[in-house]
Amino acid sequence: MTKEAVRALALSKLALHRAKHLIDVGAGTGSVAIEAALAHPQLQVTAIERNPAALGLLEENCRRFGCPRIERVFGVAPLVVEQPADAVFIGGSGGHLSQLIDWSLAQLTPGGRLVITFILQENLNSALTHLATCKVTGLDCQQLQASTLTALGQGHYFKAQNPVFLIACEKESHHV
Repeated sequence: MTKEAVRALALSKLALHRAKHLIDVGAGTGSVAIEAALAHPQLQVTAIERNPAALGLLEENCRRFGCPRIERVFGVAPLVVEQPADAVFIGGSGGHLSQLIDWSLAQLTPGGRLVITFILQENLNSALTHLATCKVTGLDCQQLQASTLTALGQGHYFKAQNPVFLIACEKESHHV
């Protein structure tokens, strides 16, 4: 599940207030897809997940949070999605990052937003190298690390979470 602080930044970078369709690749239990759908009732959300257990939790979470309109797709991206997207979130690449970036950019309408999160430095480097060859603008890369107040004996301390890298960019608009 995408941590709350990372999810908040990712959703902000997706600019969903102007989007009609979001594709969530590697949706897991659905934290990004569900929060996006709840915050933007006009938004069509397609959540793609390859793990059957995670997909089951995604379906359960959609019922629990009242998000029946999220289209849940069992499969491995890249796959066929009928409607173009205004935003794509990649939360998991399954080792096919460059291929997923290309597929995501092909799914996006001009000016559409792509947001990708990673925990591995190698994936960050691979994505940045690949995106340098793609027609994107406004490339933004951040590292986030949050800590949570945790009890320890009679006191408290901030327990650090693993750092997460976030890349956000926009597909180039067509120029006439």
